[in-house]
Amino acid sequence: MAQPRISKAKRRKIAIFLRCMGISFAAWLLFAVSTVQTYTINAGISYVNIPEKKAFHPLQSDTVNIRMKLSGWKIFLKRLHPDTPHIQVDLSGLKTRNFIVFTNQLGYVNRQFPSDNQVVAVSPDTLYFDFSKQTQRKVPVRPVYDMQFKKQYGIIGDTRANPEYVTVTGPLEDVANIEYLETDTIKGINVGADIRTVAYLNKHQKNNITIYPTFSEISIPVGEITEKVVELPLKVENAESYTSVRTLPSKVKVAFLVSLKDYNKWSSRDFEAIVDMESWEKNKVQSLPVIITKIPDYCKLISVEPQNVDFFVRR
Repeated sequence: MAQPRISKAKRRKIAIFLRCMGISFAAWLLFAVSTVQTYTINAGISYVNIPEKKAFHPLQSDTVNIRMKLSGWKIFLKRLHPDTPHIQVDLSGLKTRNFIVFTNQLGYVNRQFPSDNQVVAVSPDTLYFDFSKQTQRKVPVRPVYDMQFKKQYGIIGDTRANPEYVTVTGPLEDVANIEYLETDTIKGINVGADIRTVAYLNKHQKNNITIYPTFSEISIPVGEITEKVVELPLKVENAESYTSVRTLPSKVKVAFLVSLKDYNKWSSRDFEAIVDMESWEKNKVQSLPVIITKIPDYCKLISVEPQNVDFFVRR
């Protein structure tokens, strides 16, 4: 069946209609992106101007909702690439009371955003704090790192922090639970030389404590490593119930990675390999697994040959 043909007049009307629709949509879109609207985002908070000799506990979450006036275009971009901003809260008012009102700090909050992002309200508007006894404690610094080394390179010594200890000040119940402070993660790719860097200390979201100093200089010795093989005599443990226990073989070969500068430092005396007769008594195994119980620091075990040994028991 032949389809009806559309006349030129109708095609012209459809084209005009579609053109008008396109113009209307473009005009609406231009109006939408240029109009200032109210938009709500979540934000984390941190504290500044903390009163001296006062320790506090926030009695609410460490995030707030911020209502701000933005153009439609900026709202569109924020929805495409959402983020969580961070704002500072001025606690100087806690010298005379136990709460902070955001309405009184809108000017301070707005200065933390671009001039065309106007903050009109923060929810909750009032933050409450519970005061407690303040104390100080020195805790060690623990470096945290995530590095990828060049082939045949690795850490060859103790990682050092300067200072090794920092002073933590805050509420007694919080400070007492802090055994150490970790640094922010030190990262590296294709590392082949010693690392010396300054790393800031991580509060782990404890905004009611202060740290002095807030950073530490971290030194990580990195060097070339190589493989070394030593032969170890096997020791037999938990064999008191037997007259004698003999393993076949009586020695094992241990392969490990060691730094070139320490290659001659370590020998078989610095390692220990054992077999445990409890494995046979409890599980009736046919051969005993070899267990390495002693290995020097910064030596990485590669293999043990053999991993299991036969044995003879005389009762």
